[in-house]
Amino acid sequence: MSERPTTPAARAGLVADTALALLAERGMRGLTHRAVDDAAGLPQGSTSNVARTRQALLELAVRRLADREERVLALQDLPAPREGTDALLDALALTVHRALTQNRDLTLARYELALEATRRPELRAHFDTAGARFRAHLTALVTALGSPSPDRHALTLTAWADGLLLSCVAGSYHAEPPTIPGIRADLGEIIGGMLGTRSAE
Repeated sequence: MSERPTTPAARAGLVADTALALLAERGMRGLTHRAVDDAAGLPQGSTSNVARTRQALLELAVRRLADREERVLALQDLPAPREGTDALLDALALTVHRALTQNRDLTLARYELALEATRRPELRAHFDTAGARFRAHLTALVTALGSPSPDRHALTLTAWADGLLLSCVAGSYHAEPPTIPGIRADLGEIIGGMLGTRSAE
């Protein structure tokens, strides 16, 4: 067992990470304050000290999810479109593939929280605020690519990525996730269609 966190921020981070892991493993019903204490190796009542209510625990998980997914996706670190479409497609394909494989549990936790947000208006606001970071980065990216309709094209790319992730993480394609070259080919066709150009090979 790792050492217990010694600062409030470290303990909150451990609670949030453990909550996300439980959401991926057990679903929303498996997320309780006691379950987080047990899974994190913390004294009983520790999670309640960090997030008093279930709503507070869910909000903490949403904020942590946004931080971790931002690091995974790293859209701000992608090659600039002026450096060439090939380099951008390579980086985007690798990013999506990481979400499907190395960060599969994080993706599962996001879907659990997204569904819960449809039933909890107070959680919806936090979920949407967190998601606005991703939307802003993606809209800026397609704008730089020369999209004539950045908002619409950002939605198209988001819908494609979400559909792919859901199908390959929790849907009928879970046993056969696409390869990086396959994802790259899809992205090239989609972005090429948006810009009215041939997709990059």
